[in-house]
Order: sequence, then C-alpha cells, then structure tokens
Amino acid sequence: MVEIEDSIYKEIKSILEQARNKVYKVANSTMVQAYWNIGRVIVEKQGGNNKAEYGAALIKNLSKKMTKEFGKGFTVANLKNMRQFYLIFQKSYALRSELTWTHYRLLMRVENENARNFYIEECIKSNWSTRQLERQITTLFYERLLSSKDKEKVSKEIYKLEPQIKKAEDIIKDPYVLEFLGLLENTNFLEKNLEQALINHLQKFLLELGRGFSFVARQKRITFDGRHFYIDLVFYNYLLKCFVLIDLKVGDLTHQDLGQMQMYVHYFEEEMMNEGDNSPIGIVLCADKSDSIVKYTLSKNETQVFASKYKAYLPSEEELLSEIKREYNILKQEEELGKDE
Repeated sequence: MVEIEDSIYKEIKSILEQARNKVYKVANSTMVQAYWNIGRVIVEKQGGNNKAEYGAALIKNLSKKMTKEFGKGFTVANLKNMRQFYLIFQKSYALRSELTWTHYRLLMRVENENARNFYIEECIKSNWSTRQLERQITTLFYERLLSSKDKEKVSKEIYKLEPQIKKAEDIIKDPYVLEFLGLLENTNFLEKNLEQALINHLQKFLLELGRGFSFVARQKRITFDGRHFYIDLVFYNYLLKCFVLIDLKVGDLTHQDLGQMQMYVHYFEEEMMNEGDNSPIGIVLCADKSDSIVKYTLSKNETQVFASKYKAYLPSEEELLSEIKREYNILKQEEELGKDE
C-alpha cells in the first residue's frame, strides 16, 4: 500500500513540476519578447536618435505613465534597456527562449559581437545561471580562450561550473517575471535566501579559522513551554571546552533578539553541558545595509577570568563584522544583478 501511494505521489509530483516549468518558460519568453517589442516601438518613435530632446522626453513620460499603471518595472533606466535590447538584437527570431531577461541584460554589456554570440551559445549549452554568465564575462573568459595556447585547459573552466537549472518555484523569486505579471515581490522569501547564504558562509568561515571549532548543528531546535525556537548555528570549541551558539539577524537588532540568545545560553548551560564543560557563549550577528552589529553573550555565572580567555580563540567582533559585511555586500549585489544601478 505504501509503495503504491509513493508511486502515485511521484507521478503527480512529476505532472506538477512539468506544468510549472512550462508556465515559467512561457512567462519568461513572453516577457522577453514583449520587452523587445517595447524597445522596437521606442526606437521607431524616436527615429533612432536617443539624443534628441523629444526622444529623451518620450522615455521619461512613458516611464511615468507605465509605472503608474504597470508598476516599478518600467523606470527610465529599464525602458532604455529595452530600447538597447532591440538595437542589439534586431532580429526577433534570433531571441533564445532559454535565456532570461537578466541574461540578456548582461549580454548587452558585451560590445564584441563575436564574444556576445559565444556567451549566448555557452549559456544554452552549459545551462549557465546569470551569476555564472556574469562571472565569465567579468573574467574575460572569451578573450582568455582566444589568447591562450592551452585552449583545452581554459575551456574546462566551463565544465567546473555547476549548472543552475531554473526550477519551477523560482518563478516566485524572479523579480522581473513578477514585475511583468504585476505581482508583488516575495520579499520574505528573498530575505530568507539572503539569511541562509550568510549562515552558509559563516559556518564555513568559522570552521576554516582553525581555532578549535567543531560543527554540531544547524537550526538546532529547543523547546520552552511548548514553544519551539531554532538556533542558526551550534558549534563546540574543544580548546575552550564549551558550546558556541550563533544567531544571525537580517535587519534591525532588537533587545528581544539579545534576550533570546541569553535564553539559549541558559538552556545549554542547564541541559546540554557535560562534566568538565565550560559555560556556553552566544553570538548574535546583525547584517544590515546601513550597519552590522556583533554581540557576545556570556552566562551570568561566568567568571571574568574565563571570559577573557574566550578572546584568544574566538574571532573578535571586528573580524566577524568585517566578514559579515563583506559577504552581505556581495550577496546584495548578486541579488540586485540586472536591476537599476
């Protein structure tokens, strides 16, 4: 019976995934085609002269009207991009349905037509994500390939890239598709992705420090009075002989966040410590575009002598701040890829 249900579930899941993928592909190709046509109309009405006073005023006025009726996807910069899109890819039948609008926006930055065509073919053949395409353009992959004596070695860089296949659920986080369909961007989803990426980086950073950190758990669940709480990262430091608890916040840091970490520290002190262990330490990190904050939390019973010992093995507030700020800025830039600069 269980095997039959599992078989039915897999079949239904396959049907839904295929249908959702089809919806995404149709939405994406329709959007790209629409933007190409918008660019065509603008170029034709401007007479091909972007510097003309009428041409500049046309885009500005169009932007105001379209933004009011269709949303923020039609800024002056975006309309100029659509115009440029048409000028570069004037044959609509040559547009590739496999490429997203963000792919095309990156490709428009490539002035060399041969290089641009090369990147288009490699995007499709190797299934490059927009991030992968940007990396190859930025590192001048095409130029390096032409100038290299060992072309095979350079070519192998492509196959080191893990293809990032567009999944059906990605439709809910592609801001361009959402704008085109007139839907609100799922900011909670995007923020969660940012938070998880920062946690991934933080976990790797601490393990590579070489200061006695051993990974214990991620999203560690603890329960108080029937309520569940989740600690982002739990390590055990065998040099300090204590647990290290880490919570990451994206946005403003509140007194409640600090109080919650104090609760986690107390819980581990009461329930998780073994004989010979020192009291746990909590670290709350706040990543924000305007400022980042690091707060250490020690047990109320901890002595000042042992508190000073932490400094020899744990990263300083400055180290953590620098690392989290750097990674936060990188992730935000990638999130804004293709948006207005």
